[in-house]
Amino acid sequence: MLKEEFYTHLCEELRQNPALYPYYKLTHGSEHQQQFRKAYFMQRLEYLEKHLDFSKPLKIWDCGCGYGTTGLYLAMNGIPSIGSSLEYYIDQLDNRRKFWQQFGDTSLFTYHYANVFDENIEPESYDVIIMQDTLHHIEPVEKALNLFYRALKKGGRVILIEENGGCIVKSLMLFMQRGNKRVVEMYDETLKKKVLMGNENIRSEAQWLELFAKTPFTLLKDSLYYTRILPPSAYKKRSCQEVIEREQSYWYPKKWFREHCFFGLNMVFEK
Repeated sequence: MLKEEFYTHLCEELRQNPALYPYYKLTHGSEHQQQFRKAYFMQRLEYLEKHLDFSKPLKIWDCGCGYGTTGLYLAMNGIPSIGSSLEYYIDQLDNRRKFWQQFGDTSLFTYHYANVFDENIEPESYDVIIMQDTLHHIEPVEKALNLFYRALKKGGRVILIEENGGCIVKSLMLFMQRGNKRVVEMYDETLKKKVLMGNENIRSEAQWLELFAKTPFTLLKDSLYYTRILPPSAYKKRSCQEVIEREQSYWYPKKWFREHCFFGLNMVFEK
């Protein structure tokens, strides 16, 4: 299933299932606001596609799968994956499976509720670990990276898709919300125990590189990718692709600008 077709079906699902709002706002607001959100969503799918080798069987762990949209997209393209999450809304995944089974084999996407540190994972179990808006929640993060390294096969990849912790506007917004309390302890009602949680502890490019440098992981060449800087008004007279191309012309040659102004940050690390 092509990305555009998947997106069309996803928007229809959002209209039918209001429980997915406000996490997904793709069908809310003005037309240019919807296009603004669509561009960000589609770039994330494209990034995943670029760094997943679909020419061979892959064992994929979607760590922090959330509402399961990535797993469902992979399933619609015949690609199996395993999702895990500590989010309460994982209960929504059964309802989502009912919607998507009319388009493909939803059994290819399996999921469970679990803390990564409780997972009994055999060494070299996975080809790919997808970390989409997840790694900034996992604490202690150094312990998690060691776990992921052991879980990956040789040549395996961690695909990191995050908000940019170096973005001045985003960092200011988060500081107003939670101050410097970047790690919190929470009681998980399902697990019946306390767990550490990163409190939207997003990081900059330099901070992620410093963190991964303490592990045997290596950054995949040319995998660095920044997303979103232009506001919704930029979509009034331009298509999604035109805006994306314009944004990309900004970030690549201007290091300081991309590190402190762009909203999204993606990288891939290899074993």
